[in-house]
Amino acid sequence: MTQNPSDKAPTRPNQAPAASSRSDIDAFLEQVRGLAPTTAAGQRGRLIFALDATMSRQPTWDTACRLQGDMFREAASIGGLDVQLVYYRGFAECRASLWVSQADRLASLMERIDCRGGHTQISKIIAHARRETEKTKVQALVFVGDAMEEKLDDLCHGAGELGLLGVPAFMFQEGYDTVAEQAFREIARLTRGAYCRFDPGAAHQLGELLRAAAAYAAGGMRALADLSARRDAGAIKLIEQMR
Repeated sequence: MTQNPSDKAPTRPNQAPAASSRSDIDAFLEQVRGLAPTTAAGQRGRLIFALDATMSRQPTWDTACRLQGDMFREAASIGGLDVQLVYYRGFAECRASLWVSQADRLASLMERIDCRGGHTQISKIIAHARRETEKTKVQALVFVGDAMEEKLDDLCHGAGELGLLGVPAFMFQEGYDTVAEQAFREIARLTRGAYCRFDPGAAHQLGELLRAAAAYAAGGMRALADLSARRDAGAIKLIEQMR
């Protein structure tokens, strides 16, 4: 794993939107089918897969390690995906991997990492995503976590900068922490991404969300709409917000 430079960067990160009716979603799907993908023809999508690896997160980390292959499989049918793993844990430890293009390589990276106690560092994740897309366009940031212990105004400022660069953040919250929910919803809103909650230990729910995010990163709204048209629950949840 490589440790990124500064911000201190990876070593260095309201109201809920009203649910759309089925007819609203169907009408939106018809509209987005004609939108251009987020990647140029022949290019692979780039997705930053960021996770909270503090001590309480080990069960979900293990689940994500098993599920990440679904992201690659979904993206492969669209045009392919390169993924960068970013995580934080312990005392001010936040690291980013190289970009990988195979599920087994990402799984190998994740299997070597154990969760350690520490505070959240979501601001470093957001700052890292901004720097990466300034070098080469990133189609999406996915974050999986259950807590937020930082200043919300600082997170919102960073999210606004990321939104100006056109990188949507898909904020996936495990559990019901209201402070985390407020922050995650606002980050998603400012980046024109999406917020979704999944039940603790609900691997199938997280899997649906990761598959939908990968579809968007590889093929844009058109691919997400196609997945939603197959009544994929994760895609429907994302599309309800990405208007």
